[in-house]
Amino acid sequence: MRRSVGLVDRSDLGIVEVTGRDRATFLHAMLSNDVKSLSAGQGVAAAFLDVHGKVQTLVTIWALEERLLLLTPPGEGARTIQALDHYLFSEKAYFKDLAGEMALAMLAGPEAMALVERLAGVAVPATVWGNVAARVSDVDVRLVRGSSETGEPEVWLAAAIADGERLRAALAQGGAMAIGRAAWESLRIEAGTPAYGADVDSTVLLPEIPIERLVSGTKGCYIGQEVVVRIRDRGHVNRHLRGLVIDGTATPAVGAPVTAAGVEVGHVTSAIWSFGLGHPIALAFIRRQQADPGTRVTVQADGAELAATVSALPFTR
Repeated sequence: MRRSVGLVDRSDLGIVEVTGRDRATFLHAMLSNDVKSLSAGQGVAAAFLDVHGKVQTLVTIWALEERLLLLTPPGEGARTIQALDHYLFSEKAYFKDLAGEMALAMLAGPEAMALVERLAGVAVPATVWGNVAARVSDVDVRLVRGSSETGEPEVWLAAAIADGERLRAALAQGGAMAIGRAAWESLRIEAGTPAYGADVDSTVLLPEIPIERLVSGTKGCYIGQEVVVRIRDRGHVNRHLRGLVIDGTATPAVGAPVTAAGVEVGHVTSAIWSFGLGHPIALAFIRRQQADPGTRVTVQADGAELAATVSALPFTR
């Protein structure tokens, strides 16, 4: 993925179909980003919050001609429908869980765009989460420009589940090399992309994580907006999601305490050996006073103390 193009099967993600004439205006009022202005062929990432500004889930919205598709974290499709349906009254918006019905493949790397355009014969959309109908090896696909969660150019392809194996074979024959979850996780953490269920859950305030791609500063009200705006304009959060560069070769466990001067100041949320950087790295919530890049901290791991340095995100390659 860093040198050419890699292929990751993302069919584990939840997919929710939203139809009905009020689908966009309803979601616009629910989510942190601008949904109402999306035209067919566009998309956006967003957060669904509670009234306290805490993250209930993270979603990506693809606007198609007569429907919206919501990509949710793995296993979260049904729960997302239930949570949104709680706020649905007279609006004409209808939800369908498409779990097990669609195959999702993600290509990433400096050659990803060229490979897909060669196979599909159409240009990859210019804007993030822009999408277009196409065909690859006689498979009907939705071709989507990704948001670089690996730190590299990305293209997503969605197809019927029955065509998934044929699509992946065509991409591999075109030059994409399949990579495993450990390699993908290394890329994700290097890029500083938080994963729901690991780095983000319902205890996390949205401003505690990088939110630029998730929030519209111009849209109207959404659930939890008051808290997000109040923190932005008049306050601060008490902790931040940061990177940790671990000295040595040991990788800390998820949940490992982070200390400074003998006082606990945070905990690890994701950690892995970085294939690109050649040493362990981690994502961690760090107390605001110790969250400046360059701060030296200690990570407790299996009775040992690992020296580490707080890093901005993404990690420098």
